[in-house]
Amino acid sequence: MGSRTRADMLEETRAKLLASARHYFGEYGYAETSMDDLTAAAGLTRGALYHHFGGKSGLLAAVVADVDAELDEQLNEISARERDAVTALELRARADLELTLRPDVQRILFQDAPAVLGRTVDAANTQCVESIAALIVRGQDAGVIAAEMPARGLAVLLNGALVDASRWVAAAPESERDRRRADMLTAISMLIGSLRR
Repeated sequence: MGSRTRADMLEETRAKLLASARHYFGEYGYAETSMDDLTAAAGLTRGALYHHFGGKSGLLAAVVADVDAELDEQLNEISARERDAVTALELRARADLELTLRPDVQRILFQDAPAVLGRTVDAANTQCVESIAALIVRGQDAGVIAAEMPARGLAVLLNGALVDASRWVAAAPESERDRRRADMLTAISMLIGSLRR
């Protein structure tokens, strides 16, 4: 076996920092996590963090992109199982709500990212928007969604609605959360079902 290359070692360092940050930001939040927490958990130095991410906010941006990519991959797998595009879009949207209700996802994507990164977090949403738009186009090509419907515009609208739906359910008092979740799942089904020609 050959020795590890510098590129391998750099990638390993980056992966350790990402894993550490994902745990700490998801569990405790950005503000409650120090750079020392992150580097100690990864067994690395602050210098490594600065080298790879430029600082704590750069690391958060990388975590946001990582979480978003993971969610999009899971959602694409769910929607790929269904041949009918409208049903695939509905299944994706329902799963999106369920996945984004996880406390770590709420904290990272919907609390810390907008507060720390501002509008730059919108770039991370691009993957999800593109995936939704592709499903809409698939439905248009199959003749089950009106061809004049602007796919990208509708995808942005649906993605934004799903983000706010998740926030609304997560913000509910414990006694109301199940009802809000059920209401939102019904609303998702009705809204997406209305796209069918």
